[in-house]
Amino acid sequence: MSDLYWLTDAQMERLRPFFPKSHGKPRVNDRRVLRGIIFVNRNGLRWRDAPREYGPHKTLYNRWKRWGAMGIFIRMMDGLAAGKAEPQTIMIDATYLKAHRTASSLRFKKGARGRLIGRTKGGMNTKLHAVTDRNGRPLDFFMTAGQISDYTGAAALLDGLPPAEWMLADRGYDADWFRNALKEKGIKPCIPGRKSRGKPIKYDNRKYKRRNCIEIMFGRLKDWRRVATRYDRCLTVFFFAICLAATVMFWL
Repeated sequence: MSDLYWLTDAQMERLRPFFPKSHGKPRVNDRRVLRGIIFVNRNGLRWRDAPREYGPHKTLYNRWKRWGAMGIFIRMMDGLAAGKAEPQTIMIDATYLKAHRTASSLRFKKGARGRLIGRTKGGMNTKLHAVTDRNGRPLDFFMTAGQISDYTGAAALLDGLPPAEWMLADRGYDADWFRNALKEKGIKPCIPGRKSRGKPIKYDNRKYKRRNCIEIMFGRLKDWRRVATRYDRCLTVFFFAICLAATVMFWL
């Protein structure tokens, strides 16, 4: 079938260093299983609807859960990004990810972090905050409920920012504390001032035009149906899907 997803030999070689070591009984074919996991996530399928060419759907699901719990998909993105990123100029922004009713149904346990799903004008959403390099390739993610301010995501991502010369962001990030924090890290903010400011903020308008790269990144991530619409109740499982999509689309 021509519409199935297939990993090339070169892509597998780049991914293989992040696979866990096999102890005892050899694992089922890594290449076939990983292809199936990508296909299911990209197309927003139930695991039982995975094409037979990828093998038993239980094998795909079990590998997805086990490797996710081990942090494999997060390490894939971080490891590949570390070798290819161009962070001289970085960008920060956030986008809404629609939550399906199956993701927000049932109550969560008391004392848990929660599902990070909040009500906004557009309905039930999760907000994805991201930092990218100059080409719009994702370096770091952070998730909050949909109604949470962009400042919260900016504060959470601040400590993990790579060494950079410039930070591009829209006026939603125009706050004195954020500008000062960037300057302490040696990063020059290229952020338009809010209209409510009494004194206009100067910024490099020509450089700011490159900020559309992060908007394009969000659009491409949402081509994966399991990212554009959140079906997963579990917050970490949904985050694994985002990391896997970012790895395949931007770093492979």
